[in-house]
Amino acid sequence: MADSKAPKSLRLKFKGEKSKKKRKYGEDDDIEASSSSRSRRHIAQDDGSPERWVHPDQATEIRGPTFIFHPSDPSPLCISFDATRNRITLHQLEKLEDGGSILDRTPSEVTQVWVTTRVAGSATINLRTGTGEGKFLSCDKHGLVSADREARGPQEEWSPIALEDGMVAFMNVYEKYLGIDEVAGGQLTLRGDNDTVGFQERFYVKIQNKYKQEAHEEERKKGGELDLPSMDEKSTKWVLGSVLFPGLSHLLTLVLFIKPGAPAGL
Repeated sequence: MADSKAPKSLRLKFKGEKSKKKRKYGEDDDIEASSSSRSRRHIAQDDGSPERWVHPDQATEIRGPTFIFHPSDPSPLCISFDATRNRITLHQLEKLEDGGSILDRTPSEVTQVWVTTRVAGSATINLRTGTGEGKFLSCDKHGLVSADREARGPQEEWSPIALEDGMVAFMNVYEKYLGIDEVAGGQLTLRGDNDTVGFQERFYVKIQNKYKQEAHEEERKKGGELDLPSMDEKSTKWVLGSVLFPGLSHLLTLVLFIKPGAPAGL
C-alpha cells in the first residue's frame, strides 16, 4: 500500500512562530477557551506587536501583507486566491468563537493574504497573491477581474480610496470600482466595472502594524503627510489620467482631486 501523506496545512504562520500541540477538551473547557480567546483579543488590541493586524487610517498605509474582506450578509467574504485552480475566490469567513465584531477579523490562511506594493510617490498599488507563483490582481476594460499575470502593467494598477467610514474602495485604470456582483445561479464574483461606490464596492482592509508604522516613518522623514487618496463623497469630483514617465515601462495612474469652485486649469 502506498504511503499516504497528510494534506499541507494552509494556516497562516509567521516567521519565528512556534508550533502548538493539539489537545482534546470537553464542554467545560469550551467556556474557558472562549473566555481566554476574548482576553487574548483585547490584549492584542493594545499590543504594539509588528505582526498585529490593524486597519490603515490612510490609503498610503496600505502596503505589505494585506487582508481584504467585505461585510456581506449573512457572513463576511474575503478576497482569496486558489492556487490549485489558479483563480480568485470569495471565501466565506467563519463566525468568531467569542462573537467578536467584524472589525476583529484576521486572515487564517495564506490564501486570504495579498501582498501590496507601490511605486514610490504614486497613489497606485499592485496586489500580488500571497501564495502560488505570485500573480497580480488585474482588471480589463470589460470589468473582468483575474489574477493570472506575473508582470505588472496598467491593468494591474489600483488606486485605494479611503472612505469616511474607515472602509476602502479600489479604483482601476478605467475609472471603475472593484465590487462584488451576483451572477447566474446566485454565485458571487468580483467585477471591476462599477461607476460609483455603493455597499458592494466597500471593503475592509487590514495590514500588519509594522507596515503602518513604516508609512508613518516615511511621512515624518518627508516633513509632512503624503498626498492621500481619500474621498469626500458629497463634494469631490474625480479626474483620472495616465502618464508615461521616462525610465518606466508602464503607465502610472494619477488621481487628481478637484473641489467644486476650484479653477479648472492646473
